[in-house]
Amino acid sequence: MQATTGWSRRLDVEVRGDDVVSHTGSVITRMLADATGLTGALSDALYRPDVVHDRGAVMRDLAVSIADGATSICDIAVLGDQKRVFGPVASTTTAWRALNELDDAALKRLALARGRVRARVWERIAARQGKIPPVRTCYGDLDDVICIRIDATLITSYSDKESAAGNFKGGWGFHPLTAWCDNTGELLAIIPRAGNAGSNTAADHIAIIDAAIAAIPATWRHNLLITIDGAGSSHKVIEHITKLNTRAGYSVQYSVGFDLDARVRAALALLPETGWEPALDATGKPREDAQVAEVTGLLRESHGGDKLAAWPAGMRILVRREPIETGAQLSLFEQTNGYRYQPLATNTAGGQAQRLEARHRVHARVEGFIRCAKDTGLAKWPSSSYAMNRAWVAAVALAVDLLCWTRLLLLDGALAAAEPQTLRYRLLHTAARIIKHSRKQILRIPQTWPWATQLETAFHRVLAIP
Repeated sequence: MQATTGWSRRLDVEVRGDDVVSHTGSVITRMLADATGLTGALSDALYRPDVVHDRGAVMRDLAVSIADGATSICDIAVLGDQKRVFGPVASTTTAWRALNELDDAALKRLALARGRVRARVWERIAARQGKIPPVRTCYGDLDDVICIRIDATLITSYSDKESAAGNFKGGWGFHPLTAWCDNTGELLAIIPRAGNAGSNTAADHIAIIDAAIAAIPATWRHNLLITIDGAGSSHKVIEHITKLNTRAGYSVQYSVGFDLDARVRAALALLPETGWEPALDATGKPREDAQVAEVTGLLRESHGGDKLAAWPAGMRILVRREPIETGAQLSLFEQTNGYRYQPLATNTAGGQAQRLEARHRVHARVEGFIRCAKDTGLAKWPSSSYAMNRAWVAAVALAVDLLCWTRLLLLDGALAAAEPQTLRYRLLHTAARIIKHSRKQILRIPQTWPWATQLETAFHRVLAIP
């Protein structure tokens, strides 16, 4: 039998000295919070003269620890256990108290503080990159459009926590609604909800649309695109966006999933085969196995009158069809016709149907944002108290922003697009030696670490922020 322990025969362990620390890359996210003014803004929003630990600093450290991979409040000890680098850090008990103090008024002040800081951060992003990163599609970028992507997600609870409830998929937990900026990856707004909250509740969608727009810096609010899946195709949501689009100097377009109802099915039955054109693939080239058509004219002007009369006049309906995949859940209409149909509604005037449909399909990018957020604390709601969990979610949103700002302001190449787990392995969890020289404390990163130079560069870039 071949020996497999040869590598460890000359390996030993000893406890000695205090000159090595881990998680030194989290120094960057903590310094970034200070340099961008986030820590100061949080301190102002959560100011309490009667406490020892500044509540803004506590929220900053909790957000930094979540960005570092924390899944519970006690994980703030990752910073607290390394006082030579991070200095005094609040205890787990203090962090619990700080979260417990965040009532509705405090959460609103917190959101306003994030918005003010984001305005300064976006100015720095635009200065570094020339502009805010554009939204990518298979046929090119969307220029100066700022895209808000809205979607709900399910959070599993393994115990009977307050407001946890059964969801539509048979699970148990919570059902928050989220809004993301596709340009930067930031979590603009989140509404924590009970597990049995509706997927298409119009009031919640309207609330998060308004919160997301308010979170975007005023300079960049004038050309917006809001995308939602089928949950967004309610009269109240569409009417609300339509009203926002009537403001002088503002363009608020939408692209939402639409129901394959009797009206759309009737229009498709009247559509000639020549009305279909190839859909675009991931490279922007025509596909042979999927087609797109616009049925707005058939719905608005065909015999029987305007079948979309109850909807805003500028709404257009496009439909994508593709061959049926094995295991897909289909309506009788789809089974009969041999295609899977996916309608969408938009108020964008002009533009090729192919491109409008391709623009909508990248709404699926929101799933990646949510997956990364769940890997950054969103998947674990640590308290039995719903109010505490709402506060935890606010800290998660701060952590998501810090990781986005780190990528956009401090990193290059592959790291500038890396997901949280990759950033933690390559940068945030890096170990280093503490060296004292010329009255300075230096973190010496091993030169054999493949990303040592990128970490050093990021450190100097955050120091250079005025």
